[in-house]
Amino acid sequence: MAIKPDGLPWTICEQIFTDRAAGLTFQFEVMPDGEQRLRVFGEALPFGNREYFFNEAGARAGSGTATGLCRPAWMEQVDS
Repeated sequence: MAIKPDGLPWTICEQIFTDRAAGLTFQFEVMPDGEQRLRVFGEALPFGNREYFFNEAGARAGSGTATGLCRPAWMEQVDS
């Protein structure tokens, strides 16, 4: 891991988007405890979906295989 010297912080809103050219879906999410996560899903990943964790300072704090679903409940239309 390498953090850019004097790197500036930036904000990414929770969102999901698909890069059709790459065949990958990216999910940015903040967990209830404030931990920030980036999940990458797609058939193009030979070793499975990936998940990256970031600490409060924005530095990568860990990574692993993502085993959860990519689309959370707020992405689905709810009938009232």
